Amino acid sequence: MHLSPKESGLYIANHSNNVTIKLEGITKLGDVLFDELNSGQLKPENFSQTEVHPKAEDKHALDWLFVVDTLNFCFWSNEREEGWKVEGHSGYYALCAAINRALKDNIDILNPKFYSSLTEAQLKNILRSDTKVEVPLLSERLKCLHEVGTALLKNFEGSFKIVVRQSENSAKKLLELIVSNFMCFQDVATYKGQKVAYYKRAQILVGDVWACFQGQGLGYFKDLDEITMFADYRVPQTLLWFGVIEYGEHINKKLKENYIFNNGDLEEQEIRGCSIHAVELLKVYVNERLKDKKINSILIDHFLWDFRRKHAKEIEEKGLPFHKVFCIYY
Repeated sequence: MHLSPKESGLYIANHSNNVTIKLEGITKLGDVLFDELNSGQLKPENFSQTEVHPKAEDKHALDWLFVVDTLNFCFWSNEREEGWKVEGHSGYYALCAAINRALKDNIDILNPKFYSSLTEAQLKNILRSDTKVEVPLLSERLKCLHEVGTALLKNFEGSFKIVVRQSENSAKKLLELIVSNFMCFQDVATYKGQKVAYYKRAQILVGDVWACFQGQGLGYFKDLDEITMFADYRVPQTLLWFGVIEYGEHINKKLKENYIFNNGDLEEQEIRGCSIHAVELLKVYVNERLKDKKINSILIDHFLWDFRRKHAKEIEEKGLPFHKVFCIYY
């Protein structure tokens, strides 16, 4: 039995040798988050104001979210090297742009009957780049689409909407439905003898449903607090920037050497686990200050991820590299 992501974060933070959570950083960033939420800058509506994202009223919004988050992993390239780009977008936004381009080209990419039997050549065309750099892990992405498409057809009449409805407005139940039915979302590991779960992509899928529908209708969840931040390779850079987490000499040495971690390495798990727990501490700190509003880990993650993109140059100049991993989980 795995610990939940929230329990995993706490367990790892309590046993970590290479990553430390700094309480002064919690206060510093917590005050920023308090101001962002109180001023109305940080809100779920920001999701649909991004041009590449669907709106709640779009007929295929849920199918779009399911396909995109099935493929939402491993977009990084080395610093100052040309990366994968689609219609001027990089990283995750390039994926969104590629799926939208496929829809404009009348490719049936949101239909599990189509993507469960997609060929690698077809997917390569759908994800074709503006640059000479192709999307990483193409064959793994194909395998993920085949797997989730087959399971969706077999167990849910080919509709992710049925999965969401079966959750009965419970974020925890939706998370369990996703990780138990779609194997490529099972982002789990063993840390110091304890089975832990991160569920980055599964949780971001729940979070995207909530944000797209602005917490209404299919996007209403009575237990949203069960969802943690989405433990990836970029958000920790913002946590480092604000002094929320600190790496030990061992990790810093590896990062400076451009070391490629394996998914499940001790150091990689400590970065992810401590990031989760740090955001839980931030959530508690901010909510203790708030009166009429409430913040959740999804909104905090949105802020952290957006901040990294907006301040990428300054973060790089400050020497805060990201940990590099080739895997399907983030």
